[in-house]
Amino acid sequence: MPVFDAASMPLLYLCRHGQTDWNAAGLLQGQSDIPLNSLGRAQAKRNGRYLRNVLGASASDFQFLSSPMDRAMETMRIVRRELGLDPDDFETDERLKEIHFGDWQGFTLSQIGEREPDGLALRKRDKWNFVPPGDGAENYEQLADRVAPVIEGLTRPAIVTAHGGITRAFLRRFAGVSAREAAQADIFQDRILRFDAGVTAWV
Repeated sequence: MPVFDAASMPLLYLCRHGQTDWNAAGLLQGQSDIPLNSLGRAQAKRNGRYLRNVLGASASDFQFLSSPMDRAMETMRIVRRELGLDPDDFETDERLKEIHFGDWQGFTLSQIGEREPDGLALRKRDKWNFVPPGDGAENYEQLADRVAPVIEGLTRPAIVTAHGGITRAFLRRFAGVSAREAAQADIFQDRILRFDAGVTAWV
């Protein structure tokens, strides 16, 4: 099987959803479906305005794809509204859901450390490969396996709204970032990751 050539991919704008109250409180969110808060909606508007200023009318030629989770879809609707497009005219893909944190969802790392210090120590040692306890839990390598076919299947320039974990998986699989760096990287909610001809930039 030939190796996928990321440099030949179409232009991609990968947008993390805006802030939620759980983000603000430092709670592991995972696949808990938490809505945007007011700051999150403002962040999504900022990203939509950026895309409008950069893309103009050409934005309508892009593919629009979102995680099916509420916070990502609301982000997409806000972005499309800023672009002057029908806010509901986009596709979703189940494979773009956030990483599942199992039994750790809904808790802060501090709370987890009090309850499961050995587990938290294992995660700190190898965040990329650590699988939390609980049904459905994943590590970032498994997430990258889930997400990669979505990215590889893009056939034209795209705007994707998803999650922090999805962005980490993208950086590892397609941008040449090490597992450790991808696991620890800051993933912004008020900026967009632009990927063009193999080059990434936060914009």
